[in-house]
Amino acid sequence: MLRYSLIFGSVIGVVVIAFMIVVMLAMGTDDPGVSELMGYAVMLAVLSLVFIGIKRFRDVEHGGVIKFTQAAGVGIGIAVVAGFFYTISWEVYLHLSDFAFIDAYAEGLKSAVIAEGLSADEQAAKLAEIDASMANYANPLVRVPITFIEIFPVGLLVALISAFVLKNPKVLPARASA
Repeated sequence: MLRYSLIFGSVIGVVVIAFMIVVMLAMGTDDPGVSELMGYAVMLAVLSLVFIGIKRFRDVEHGGVIKFTQAAGVGIGIAVVAGFFYTISWEVYLHLSDFAFIDAYAEGLKSAVIAEGLSADEQAAKLAEIDASMANYANPLVRVPITFIEIFPVGLLVALISAFVLKNPKVLPARASA
């Protein structure tokens, strides 16, 4: 079970970050809402590998039959490892890019607030809130758990749904070896 979690989780974590960086570079960070939506779409697509990891574990290690708890254990293990690799990969990217994303993302948020046409006091309050949030995000003790929490709940949901579906051996049954 650990082997499947490590293999599939590490691949998921690194691939998600790679795709997200490509999307960020291609689209920019001018519209934070679109960036977040694209990021979660990429996560969900790549996290489909959790399903594949559980199915492979069911078919190879258990002869095509698995209990929900076993399947959930593998899936949650994959999600945890994916979260760690995602977080580590994001930290590496931030350091290699000299934290340019944080500044660009903050500017995108500020532009959105300015475009809202709020009163001067409301606008100043929201801009100060963005500055405070970015200052907090600069602290790794805040940033690392936030980064992990970006992906783990999505992975957990995919793991539980996959475990529920794959506990039925009639769903994509294991092939008999020839």
